[in-house]
Amino acid sequence: MFIHIGDGHIINSENIIVMIDQQYVDSSSINEELIEYQKEQESESTIDQNTKTIVVTKNDVYYSPLTIQTLKKRTSLQAMIDHLNDYTDQDILE
Repeated sequence: MFIHIGDGHIINSENIIVMIDQQYVDSSSINEELIEYQKEQESESTIDQNTKTIVVTKNDVYYSPLTIQTLKKRTSLQAMIDHLNDYTDQDILE
């Protein structure tokens, strides 16, 4: 399933490795190293004051303006929609 993470990015949720709340990046040296490494790999840094969540996938790192809670709700809602069965009676619709 795909999820819209903001700023025009839609990613496959199966590719997500981790989502990190921006406010906790500085509290972990591993998180800081990950972000610094990504900044070195990119020609320009896309992290700014609007970034609330850092989404790490198999191939990229995305800086989302949405909170982790919002992204989690979107993922849960999409999973629920994907698993709904169609119980409509075809005879009624025809």
